[in-house]
Amino acid sequence: MSVKVTPNQRFQGVYNVILEDGSERIATRNLTPGRNVYGERLIRVGEEEYRLWDPFRSKLAAAILKGMKNLPIKQNDKVLYLGAASGTTASHVSDIVGEKGYVYCVEFSHRSIRDLIDNVCRFRLNMAPILADARFPTRYTSLLNEVNIIYCDIAQPEQARILSDNAKIFLKDGGWTMLAVKARSIDVTREPSEIYRREISVIKNEGFEISEVIDLEPYEKDHAMIISQFRI
Repeated sequence: MSVKVTPNQRFQGVYNVILEDGSERIATRNLTPGRNVYGERLIRVGEEEYRLWDPFRSKLAAAILKGMKNLPIKQNDKVLYLGAASGTTASHVSDIVGEKGYVYCVEFSHRSIRDLIDNVCRFRLNMAPILADARFPTRYTSLLNEVNIIYCDIAQPEQARILSDNAKIFLKDGGWTMLAVKARSIDVTREPSEIYRREISVIKNEGFEISEVIDLEPYEKDHAMIISQFRI
């Protein structure tokens, strides 16, 4: 059985892959053919190359496979990615937005930003690494323009507050946010469901309209993806 790749009917820029053994995966079209980012398998079909997207390594892939209804990230979008780390998910976002889109990658760790630059950004012209602390967005206002999407995946307390502070500066009216809540990074003494409710409350109070909340288990324990739209 040969590998079969078809566009996902619900999510622009995402592809369904049926492998030789009949198993099904998701993928993005590789913006840098011949190069992978985190050891993911590359699939060549005709003149196109695709990167398998591992839901155990990417919370965004996990959310898609857990039944996410709306993927706000589209071709040509400008995305502010808070907590880009070494670029696993950010590189798939780069694939989705394409050559005319852009991904501003904010990361606080010197080691992670070095890996992000050396292994990812230097090969992708639609990604910019920014060494900064997402808690202080005014420190990098000169480095980026208004964005359509903010994707936040940071291991910090007050994750929703940090997202909101960045949205007020950088996000277009009507833009979208995606918050990967890490319950154990906020408070290890409380139930994850309680943490999710608290973060949702913060987002609502800041003027966001909650679109959906997705529990990411079994791919990520004690994690949820909160998708919301920003209205001034």
